[in-house]
Amino acid sequence: MVTLSRIYTRTGDHGQTRLGDHRAVAKWDARVEAYGEVDELNSVLGLVVLQSLPDGLLDLLCGIQQELFDLGADLCLPEEEPSTGEVPAGGEEDASTGEVPAGGAASPPLRVQAAQVRRLEEAIDRLNNGLEPLRSFVLPGGSPAAAHLHLARAVCRRAERRAWHLAAEEAVNEHALHYLNRLSDLLFVLARTCNDRGKADVLWQPGKTRCPAP
Repeated sequence: MVTLSRIYTRTGDHGQTRLGDHRAVAKWDARVEAYGEVDELNSVLGLVVLQSLPDGLLDLLCGIQQELFDLGADLCLPEEEPSTGEVPAGGEEDASTGEVPAGGAASPPLRVQAAQVRRLEEAIDRLNNGLEPLRSFVLPGGSPAAAHLHLARAVCRRAERRAWHLAAEEAVNEHALHYLNRLSDLLFVLARTCNDRGKADVLWQPGKTRCPAP
């Protein structure tokens, strides 16, 4: 359990923050960038769940929001060796201050696990089976829910890029990277689901606005 007794601490006033292991780093550190993008993604999903959604999607998205906090905690805590994802790790950032609350030594650390990635894959397969076949690339739009899901998908792709940037410099749980990749695919499928299962998708028409050749 995380207890926050103060919202501002002033400890970040000099451009530094603390990771899950209490190490001080610059606020533009690659690890801070990675879990900061995950925080932004979760915030966009907060807009999605306010929309009118097909049956079953609200519970799915609320579960993903919980998992994204776990993912942020995973990225916030450095690991010495590449993780198998089966041993959990802790530390999460207070989104309002950018500071990491100190956790008890007895608290098990959080790591994203392979089973969580598999659940995303199962959801993709289940939902994609009922969609209109794709005839072109899909533009963001259609219904408000679909538009917000496409925004979430784009932020998720950015979070994945930041996480891979971090992985090029330090050890990162491979399942955290896989989770972000599958989640962006799921968000695309969810957007199409919210567009009347793809029937109301806005399709790309290549060269539509080009002037005709003389």
